[in-house]
Amino acid sequence: MTTTNTTSAPATTRPQPRVNLKKHTAEMYKALGELDGLVAGSGLEAPLLELVRIRASQINGCAFCVDMHTIDARAAGEREQRLYALTVWHETPFFTDRERAALELTEAITLLPQSGVGDEVYARAAEQFGEEELSKLIWAIIMINSWNRIGVTSRLVPGNYHPSAH
Repeated sequence: MTTTNTTSAPATTRPQPRVNLKKHTAEMYKALGELDGLVAGSGLEAPLLELVRIRASQINGCAFCVDMHTIDARAAGEREQRLYALTVWHETPFFTDRERAALELTEAITLLPQSGVGDEVYARAAEQFGEEELSKLIWAIIMINSWNRIGVTSRLVPGNYHPSAH
């Protein structure tokens, strides 16, 4: 027996943006931006920071931040192959031990299970980063998670970011 669907599927609609936090709470938004600037200028390698930002944004489902940071990573010379493989970094040979430790810590902090960040994950990161660098990395992960929550909650729309406009 063959059936035919005579109704058309509803058009796909994108969720509409919500409150503009930058506009309505400018001082708080500016303070977060200043903290983010401190992270960016902390001395951690820019390519590493972009990988961390992209990976956390992928996990959090922040399309705006994924768009922004993949553009920034490409502009800084990041290879497409590594960007495409970032969601499966465990399975590829494309990342250094230092980057792997940072990505593992990013996932642990972003997903934050009830048991917290495991000792093994923390130890692997501590092997690759000194205490000061590890502190900066943790702040970088906290920052992108904060921005992701703004992007997802506010439904920031990707597609219009350009590094020179930032």
